[in-house]
Amino acid sequence: MVTLTINGRQHELDVPEQMPLLWALRDVVRLTGTKFGCGIAQCGACTVHLDGEAVRACVTPVSQAQDREITTIEGIADDAVGSRVQRAWLELGVAQCGYCQSGQIMGAAALLKQTASPSDEQIVEAMDGNLCRCGTYSRIRQAIHRAAEHGEESA
Repeated sequence: MVTLTINGRQHELDVPEQMPLLWALRDVVRLTGTKFGCGIAQCGACTVHLDGEAVRACVTPVSQAQDREITTIEGIADDAVGSRVQRAWLELGVAQCGYCQSGQIMGAAALLKQTASPSDEQIVEAMDGNLCRCGTYSRIRQAIHRAAEHGEESA
């Protein structure tokens, strides 16, 4: 048995300790907002937060997630920064196909928690590895700046 705290709720899972967190989230807990992209931590579609840090769930075994707070796209709106990021995404119409967007939002929220008002270069560096087939990178960057501005307004 593995106990995981996901979006503030404890879950007892009867899964192997080496099962990738992605599959525990999607197939066992049924939180399907976290997407499978590549399976080798190269695309970012599976990004979740472990104690606020962005990680790739496809290569993170559930054993590494025990005793840590897991936040998925389903829970990010309960976080002030995550909520600002989601609002900015909607205001700017970032998504096209949307497949990568949960990973993009999770990456952006982790960046803004570390750097409240990032430069374009910091955004590019932090978001490197979150791939978007539709090429919405300029809107993603604009939305991150917008979310940072929303944070300044509420400060």
